[in-house]
Amino acid sequence: MGKRISRTVPVAHTLLGSLLAGASFSAVAQGQALPAEALDWQAWSQDEAPHQLCRGRYVMPDYRLPAVDNPETLSVETQEVDYAADGEALLRGDVVLRRGNTELQAAQMYLPADRQRVDAEGNLAIRDGQALVRGEQATLMLNDDRASLRNSHYVLYEQHLRGQASQLEQTGEEQYRLRNASFTTCDPGANSWQLVSSDIKLNQAEGFGTARHARLEVKDVPIFYWPWLRFPIDDRRHTGLLSPSISFSNEGFDYAQPFYWNIAPNHDATITPRWMSDRGLLLNGEYRYLLEESRGTIEGGYINSDDGSENGDNRFEGNDRWYIDAQHAGTLTPRSDYQLRYGAASDGRYFDDFGGEFGNSERVSMERLAQVDYRGERWQLDARAQGFQRLEDPLSDSDKPFYRLPSLTANSDWQLGGGLYTQWRSNATYFWRDVDERQVPEREAAIGTRLHLTPAIGWRFEQPWGYIEPRTELWHTAYELDYGDRVTDRGTSPSRSAAVTSIDSGLVFERELELRGRDYRQTLEPRLNYAYVPRTNQTQLPDFDSRERAFSWDQLWSPYRFSGADRLGDLNRVSLGVQSRFIEDATGQDRLTLGVGQSVYLSERRIDSEGDPGTLPARPEDDPSVNPLSRYQATRDRSPLVTRLDWQINDRWSAGYEWLYDDQREQTERSSVDARYRHPAGHVVNLGYRWEIEGFDPGVVPGDDGFRDYSREEWDLSLAWKASPRIDLIGRYLHDQTNDRALERLAGVQWNDCCYGLQLVWREWVDDNDTARVGDDFNDRGLFLRFVFRGLGGVGQEADGYFEQAIPGYRPTPL
Repeated sequence: MGKRISRTVPVAHTLLGSLLAGASFSAVAQGQALPAEALDWQAWSQDEAPHQLCRGRYVMPDYRLPAVDNPETLSVETQEVDYAADGEALLRGDVVLRRGNTELQAAQMYLPADRQRVDAEGNLAIRDGQALVRGEQATLMLNDDRASLRNSHYVLYEQHLRGQASQLEQTGEEQYRLRNASFTTCDPGANSWQLVSSDIKLNQAEGFGTARHARLEVKDVPIFYWPWLRFPIDDRRHTGLLSPSISFSNEGFDYAQPFYWNIAPNHDATITPRWMSDRGLLLNGEYRYLLEESRGTIEGGYINSDDGSENGDNRFEGNDRWYIDAQHAGTLTPRSDYQLRYGAASDGRYFDDFGGEFGNSERVSMERLAQVDYRGERWQLDARAQGFQRLEDPLSDSDKPFYRLPSLTANSDWQLGGGLYTQWRSNATYFWRDVDERQVPEREAAIGTRLHLTPAIGWRFEQPWGYIEPRTELWHTAYELDYGDRVTDRGTSPSRSAAVTSIDSGLVFERELELRGRDYRQTLEPRLNYAYVPRTNQTQLPDFDSRERAFSWDQLWSPYRFSGADRLGDLNRVSLGVQSRFIEDATGQDRLTLGVGQSVYLSERRIDSEGDPGTLPARPEDDPSVNPLSRYQATRDRSPLVTRLDWQINDRWSAGYEWLYDDQREQTERSSVDARYRHPAGHVVNLGYRWEIEGFDPGVVPGDDGFRDYSREEWDLSLAWKASPRIDLIGRYLHDQTNDRALERLAGVQWNDCCYGLQLVWREWVDDNDTARVGDDFNDRGLFLRFVFRGLGGVGQEADGYFEQAIPGYRPTPL
């Protein structure tokens, strides 16, 4: 049993915490590798191993010496102590020193008389709960932030990171220097990759490190060299190169190299030169800032003289192409916020050609906005100037959206007691757009002001067994218009006033039910809704923002046939429906919801986009520019029968179904079926089928990009299968059954290893060229690779966001 000595000594935190703090970059020497056991390595058990990426983990053993109340106390255990006359001490035979959470072990230690340092050698190990340092010899200055170790081995437990260094020095407070060093996140004995450098400096206070003559080795083969490299050693942001993005497609080679500039704690910028072999050099940039009461971003891109592409019509070849998107938001008072935004692109095809993941761009417009709002206890106010650049090319004048310069909104609600309530909704907007007013339909040719007031009064009586809610809303809309050079007989100060009346009611019946040994509560919920909107002449009104809505389950209960305020569709309709739910008692979850409903029309619907109450929409054979179903929709006696179903079959399988069936023509108008599989291990399968009759959406007419002159039939299969903790398989196939073509094909594999990750994806998709014609569509395809060295970074295009969108329910394993 060794001697145990406890005494308080003014030992600086240098002993272990300082040394290991710098090891967050985990460097390691070029000498003999230590066995895994010497690195505090603990292999997983047979039961745990199949579920882990790594073969084991780093675990610190228990402290050799117990903790004491005073963290400044230096506890010593040794087998032999030799004291010299001047006070020098030599400790030998498995010496252990502990101070706070730091423990130092060595074969022997020397303490000079002034006790200013410790010289330790022989089987040296330093642990502090976060890291392990081993070496042959160490000199630790007890009252100064300096230390030196030779032939060191390092482990960071939580980061799963280890390394070596022939010489480690602490040169100041939280300043370290490593010579002939390397590090890796691979398991002991499995150096799939490592970063090696002749000279590494670590600055823990600033959170970064620098390396000279650094090289990346894969299986001991050098594959990349940096004369000088700056890298982060914690989560703080630092100026330097980020992971590049590389992809190959039928358009050629695409390489992007981001550079991050940490300007200040609340300001940063990312500059990304991007080289595309078919188009040239594109420069992207993003600047972000965070102030005390506001925040914002400015981003943009520019390419000088686009070289064109092998696909498409290359109508922008030789042009300078660019975009800018600046956003700023802040707080004026606790009840008031504001937003500013300006977005613009050189052309409508910019993001189709340069933006998005895997050739996919979700941007459909660029917003311009200046807004301020107020949220009071009674009133909600909003003032804004807003506009959009629609990202389509070609883009006709009719498809250009109107600017709101400005738009002022004031809303309020009052509860009067006993279920009685009133509402006030109001808006005043000036609409403007830059078009040739002689080249657009007459109802779209005007610019001007619209005042829209919709006060409402209603009463809602509600009990657990049901409810009834009568409601009346007055629509008053007035305009001041300017038709410019357009010759027209339309008035410049038209107005419209009409009341929207509805009665919504429903009952709820319940019963207890047992199915397959489980208790359920089944509901039966019949619903009856009546809506009346008088037929009002709106031929003099412009069309700034209205569009007729497609029919759906929600439209059964809504009195509004149009979005926006320029058109108020005439309606005299009774809707009937019934819904039943099966609610599992044990979990409260809706296991099955089934609903069916239909509207019965008591009069024709004459108001369409023209607003004429005296005529019906033209027949398609008389006017090919109208929606082919518009006249039938206006004269039918009843709506399609709407059926919907949501079924949680079990904890893994669920299904959804919607069917709109015209029982007069005995024809399906729209249907969709979805089956979904979710496995606790992460397996995902989605199968969907969609059918829609030509012209089903009355707001889309021939010539619009959203219009298809055929009945649309598609089916969609997507899956993500975690074949093992290391392997994810992903795929998607979207098929256009009508035109017998694949809209998208995607197949990929992701390999997840303990210290690296690999993502390889092939994708082929159809680009519709921003037109409604199938004939000018073309296929695009690409092969995309992403490789990540865990703890160092990666190369390739980040794809997780796209996968989550394309394969609902899939959560990619982070690379």
